Amino acid sequence: MLNKGLRDEEKIRIDNVLKTLRTLIYVPYPLNDLQKTEVENKLKEIELNFETLTSQTNEDLITLLIQLHFDWEHLEQFGDILIEFSKNESYDFQDKALAIYQYIQQESKVFSFGINAKIASLKNK
Repeated sequence: MLNKGLRDEEKIRIDNVLKTLRTLIYVPYPLNDLQKTEVENKLKEIELNFETLTSQTNEDLITLLIQLHFDWEHLEQFGDILIEFSKNESYDFQDKALAIYQYIQQESKVFSFGINAKIASLKNK
């Protein structure tokens, strides 16, 4: 386990990477090669890449994210990023996002209407 100081630094680092990823991916058109490279580089900062995202099973991806010190909020943000990325790119990470949301809903022991709505939306697609 990380001590409090390192845990806080890790949380800030993950927050910053996820915020940058969101700004890179939330565009109304497919990403160009430069933008995809930027996304890949940001993913590397949290020890991920497109190959890992596509090759991991849903359960293995969740386990990896937990090992990378993602908390509930980070997991939800990452699920949101996967959904947005799936809208404009040739990748389909919707089932991975659904698995992440379901994991949060089950394991956090706190019911979230927001996450429940995201789960329902994904199941209706």
